[in-house]
Amino acid sequence: MTTIAVILGSTRPGRNGEAVARWVLDLASRRSDAAFELVDLAEHPLPLLDEAVPPAMGMYQNEHTRRWAETVARYDGYVFVTPEYNHSTSAALKNALDFVSAEWNDKAASFVSYGSVGGVRAVEQLRLVAAELQIATVRAQVALPMATEFENYSTFTPHDHLVPQVDTMLDQLVAWTKALETVRAARPVAS
Repeated sequence: MTTIAVILGSTRPGRNGEAVARWVLDLASRRSDAAFELVDLAEHPLPLLDEAVPPAMGMYQNEHTRRWAETVARYDGYVFVTPEYNHSTSAALKNALDFVSAEWNDKAASFVSYGSVGGVRAVEQLRLVAAELQIATVRAQVALPMATEFENYSTFTPHDHLVPQVDTMLDQLVAWTKALETVRAARPVAS
């Protein structure tokens, strides 16, 4: 079974992202074409990147890095749930992406973002990072403006018109995730 992580990219106290990620997970869990699991970065505490060797070398020295690498490697694809802070993603999500390398390669990802303009600028930056990590990103994304999808800018109250957007995003993500299985299967076996 294809397994996709819904990665909650905010660790901030009082974050809006938890409600968003659980909403996405609830909608995704109704599908039968893949299994979806929540990965909350708050449950994977990573310091600022502290590996002496660049992650692309795959020579992880720290136990927290090895645990994170195992978590990332376990999934075939990802839905990144990201806030927009200062026209970018959260430092926690960027750091988590930077910590490992090969574990992300040849997999697909999609984005659900939230912020003053729906978090679209955070996603623009994440697409660049994903490309460097050899993550194929799908076009469809879900952008949640704080003014319309959060009561008093704090309580997530999604409107029904968003459900077809989530469905389209997940359709694309599952299709690309399955297609990339052949790419991963063709990788040379490390000796």
